[in-house]
Order: sequence, then structure tokens, then C-alpha cells
Amino acid sequence: MSVNLLASIPSPGDGVIHLGPVPLHMYGLMIALGVVVAAKVGRTRYVKRGGDGDAFDSIVFWAVIGGVIGARIYHVVTDYQLFRHHPENMVKIWQGGLGIWGGVLGGAVAVLIVARRHKAAFGPIADSIVPGLAFAQGIGRWGNWFNQELFGEPSKLPWAVEIDRAHRPSNYLNDTTFQPTFLYESMWCIALGFALIALDRKFKFARGQLFALYAAGYTFFRFFMEEMRVDPAHTIGPLRINAWVSIVVFVVSVALFVFLGRRARGRAEPAGVGLASATEPDLDDGATVEV
Repeated sequence: MSVNLLASIPSPGDGVIHLGPVPLHMYGLMIALGVVVAAKVGRTRYVKRGGDGDAFDSIVFWAVIGGVIGARIYHVVTDYQLFRHHPENMVKIWQGGLGIWGGVLGGAVAVLIVARRHKAAFGPIADSIVPGLAFAQGIGRWGNWFNQELFGEPSKLPWAVEIDRAHRPSNYLNDTTFQPTFLYESMWCIALGFALIALDRKFKFARGQLFALYAAGYTFFRFFMEEMRVDPAHTIGPLRINAWVSIVVFVVSVALFVFLGRRARGRAEPAGVGLASATEPDLDDGATVEV
């Protein structure tokens, strides 16, 4: 008796599920599910730190809108050639194409604006959100599986993903299975989310440091995934644009982490100890951890 072991990961033939006459695009559903998880995790953490849950809900609502708009703009700008002859496709986000750094920037701008109206500080909100944001990215990457996109070079590994000929780059038409970079990134993001929660429980970070850790942790891994991918992309010198963005964001994030730690320690030293508020312990800078 022979046993057929996993030889590759099959891809869905269609990224749409039909509930009667209603088409459900799995890419959008994965993004929506990720948003729900991120909002739930972020709200729980923010309220536990003494924040206003209703204010958080309002902030997150606008952050999602700003994030989606920013993510789409980033994709359209960095891959403008895809829309040169079909500008109407710019609004078809269900077909894929959301740039994470445009999403982070758009969401952050929305948080800054709405948080000011609620008289809430940006740092505690950002630090509350980022573990859930990492989970959301991990979930959202499965939308790329349904769309058969974001894969790496040809591979014969047991977990290589099958890609239909219509979705393969022109120079890989004779290859059938590829590195599932979407899967690698999904696993990394889920692990990063849990790591951020564990580190936040173990150490007393200054405001914004956890956000900096998230950005550094994600971009560290994203650089390698970006260079593994074979889908067409603009390059600057030997690297893809998103690889350069990962390098810049990683360096800035590490520098920001160190800066925030030193600034908070400098503020605490004149008083002898960085004391946290009795009612909102995690909304103060407190003691810090530095690299």
C-alpha cells in the first residue's frame, strides 16, 4: 500500500466564493477578518492600559479607512505600469494590491488626526494596536494565496505552492510550483504578534517603543521575502523598491527605539525613578528597555 505525501500546496482555482448571486472575494474577506482581529486585540490592550474603549473604536474606524486608502495609493504609485492602460482598475482592491507601508502611513495619519479630537496620545494607541496589526497581516496574506500572487522562485519543496499558468511570470511559464512567500510572511507575522505581546508583558517600554519593535521586526523579515519574490517590480540598483523601503524603515525603527528609550530614561532620572500612574499605568513612559 502506498501513501501519497504532500507534494505541493494547491491554489484555489478562483478567489471568489458565490453565496447564491452574491460573490465574496476571498482577498477582501481575509483583509476584513484581519481588521476584526486587529481591532479586538488592540481594544482589549488599550482598555487594559486604562484607555477609553469608545474613543478607541472611533479611532480604529478611521484608521482602517485611512489605511486602506494609503495602502492602495502606495501600490498604484509603486506599480503604476499595471494601471497605465486600465486606470479603472485602481479601485479594484479585491483583485489584490495593498502596500503595507502605505497602509501603515495612511492609518497612522488617521490615528493622529482622530486621536487629537479625542485628546488621546498617539503612542499608547499605536503600542496597543501593533500586535493585532501583525496578526492582521498574517491573516491577510492568505488573500494572496486565493489570488495566486506573492510567490517566490520555482521550488520542488513539499510545501511549494502550485500556480496556474495564467498567474506565472512570462519567464516561468514552464514551472508549476513556487516558494510560498505569502505563507512564510504569514507565519512570521503571527509569531511577531505573539512575541510583541510577550515582550510587552516582560518589559516596561516607553511610549512608541513597541511600535518601533514591530516595524523593525517586520521589515527585517520582509527584506528577505521581497528579494525571494519573482513577480515584476520596479528596482533601484540591485534591489526592489520595497526591499529598499524595508532597509530604511528598519534603520529608522531601531534608531527610534533607542531614542525613545533614552528620552524616557532621561525624564525619569531627575525624579529618581520613572513612576507610572496608579490609574493608567501603561499610558506613561515609565522605565524603559534599550538595545
